[in-house]
Amino acid sequence: MRRCDAAMSDSLGPDTAGPPGVGPGVRRRLGGAPQRPGVDMTVQIGSVQLANPVMTASGTAGYGAELAAYMDLASLGAFVTKSLSPFAWDGNPAPRVVGASAGMLNAVGLQNPGVEAWRENELPRLQRTSARVVGSIWGRTAADYAAAAEALAGAGLTALEVNVSCPNLEGRGRMFACDPSATADAIAASTAAGVPVWAKLTPNVTDLVEIAAAALEAGAEALTLINTVLGMSIDPVTAKPTLGIGGGGLSGPAIRPVAVRAVYDIRAALGEVPIVGVGGIAKGSHAAELMAAGASAVQIGTASFYDPRAPRGVLDDLRNWCKQHGVAAAAELTGRAHRSAAASGTAGGPRSGPSADLSDD
Repeated sequence: MRRCDAAMSDSLGPDTAGPPGVGPGVRRRLGGAPQRPGVDMTVQIGSVQLANPVMTASGTAGYGAELAAYMDLASLGAFVTKSLSPFAWDGNPAPRVVGASAGMLNAVGLQNPGVEAWRENELPRLQRTSARVVGSIWGRTAADYAAAAEALAGAGLTALEVNVSCPNLEGRGRMFACDPSATADAIAASTAAGVPVWAKLTPNVTDLVEIAAAALEAGAEALTLINTVLGMSIDPVTAKPTLGIGGGGLSGPAIRPVAVRAVYDIRAALGEVPIVGVGGIAKGSHAAELMAAGASAVQIGTASFYDPRAPRGVLDDLRNWCKQHGVAAAAELTGRAHRSAAASGTAGGPRSGPSADLSDD
C-alpha cells in the first residue's frame, strides 16, 4: 500500500590566460594564481539548454524581485517561480514555517495570486532581469492544470515545472503524485503551455519509479526530484503542533540523502532520463553529489532562507569544485556514480521499494 499524504559573486566567467607575454610568475606577483582553462558549465535538460546547472527551487525564491536585490538572476541556469494555480489561493493558516534540527518544516499551502495576475504583475519585472524563467503550476483537478498551463502559453517560459504534490479532488483528495494515472493526467494536461514539461515528484510513495515512468510517458521531458518529505514537530510544553495545519514538509540538509537516493534509483531504473535534483543543497560538492547520482541540473531551496545569495554561491562553488577536481565540463558530472558502479562491476545499485533495504533500527 502506497504511503502518501497531502503535505506537500558576480560571474567569474571562464579563466583567461592573462595579458599576452605575461608569464605565470608575473601573474602570481600581480595577485593571481596561474590561470587554468575555464569549466564549461553548460548543461542539457531534455530539449532545454542552460548556461549552467544551478536554479532556484520553486516556493523558496518568491516571484523574482525578492532575490534580484541580492544577485544577478540572469547568471543562474534559470529562475523557477512559486507554484501558480488558475485561481488565487490563500494557503494555510499560520504558523507556516518552523525550524527543524537540520532544515525546516513548512506548510505554506501553495499560496499564490493566480496565474493570470502573476503573468500581468510579476512576470514583466522578472523578465526585465533577463533571467531564464521556469514556471511552476499546481491544481486540484486535471482541468486546473490545463487552465494554468494554457494561461502561460506564449509567456516566454524556458520550461514548465508541474507540481503534482497536491490533493486531487477527483481522487478523494489523494495527492496526484501518489498515483501513476493521476500523475499522468496532470502532466498530459500541462502540455497545453507549449513548452517542455518537468514533473516535480514527491518521495512520499512506495514506488517512485512507477510514478516517474507514468510522468514521462504522459509527456514530461524531465523529472524534478524531490519535493519535501512528510514531517511534523510538536511543542512539548503546549503539546500542540508547531505548524498551524499540523504536519508539513521537511526540507534542507536532512533530506539530501533522500534526494540522492531518489535520483540514483530513477537513473538506475529508467536510464538516462533528464533529472533536476533538489533537496538540501548548500554548496558545490552537494550539487556534484546529486549530479553524480544522475541529475543534469540542481535547484537551491532552503539554503536561500538563511542566505539569499545561496544559489549564486553554489554556482561559484561548483565551478571551483570542478576546477579543483579536473572536471572540464559540468555535464560530465551527470551519472558519474553509475559509470563508476559499472566499471567496478556493481552496476544497478540500490533497488526501489519497501524491501529494497532492511536496516537495523
